[in-house]
Amino acid sequence: MKIVVNPGQRVFFTSDTHYNHTNICRGVSSWDGARGTRDYKTLNQMNIDLQDNINMLVGENDILIHLGDWSFGGFDSIVEFRNKLNCKNIHLFLGNHDHHILTNRGDVQDLFASVNEQRMVTIVMPPPVKGAACPKHRFVMSHYPLASWQDMGQGVMHIHGHIHTPHQYKVGPGRMMDVGIDGSPDFQPYTIQQVLKLIGNRPIKSLLTHEFDHHNDAATS
Repeated sequence: MKIVVNPGQRVFFTSDTHYNHTNICRGVSSWDGARGTRDYKTLNQMNIDLQDNINMLVGENDILIHLGDWSFGGFDSIVEFRNKLNCKNIHLFLGNHDHHILTNRGDVQDLFASVNEQRMVTIVMPPPVKGAACPKHRFVMSHYPLASWQDMGQGVMHIHGHIHTPHQYKVGPGRMMDVGIDGSPDFQPYTIQQVLKLIGNRPIKSLLTHEFDHHNDAATS
């Protein structure tokens, strides 16, 4: 899969927005303890911050790549969240909670520029100066963190979501990163420049699974 970025467009990554997810909102959650929840008193305020933090950064003509777990609360939440985001170009990689999108209920996949599971993605950036070659960055993208992926030995990066890592653990061993929104410093998507700075030149390693995973707790729904 190839994504060609036009001059003036920017590229952003995020994951695990969990729009309208009651249990991840601390003020109304039925989970025991605070771990795995967001520090909001109301679900409405969490939802507002999710949409506003994306819209204030990602422009209408930019590209947003979302690594899954789009929303909760049934089919209507999928459409509601999509309608609140200004970006026209959202590529979605399916998470374990994206059941209605997977089955394409009501042709909901048409709301996105593309819908995929695991894919190798080449992002072709505009040339830095006129006449220069277009920079190309290769990623294996999936909702789940992988222990091994295609061409990892040639420097291909891996971005994922699913495990809700806090900021200090976002970068896994080698060239892998959790781009989930919970661990971003400002609860916002990451730019491609931020991702490349964090993992683009890291040593290449043979990987095992990520050490941090919120699913090790009992609260998983």
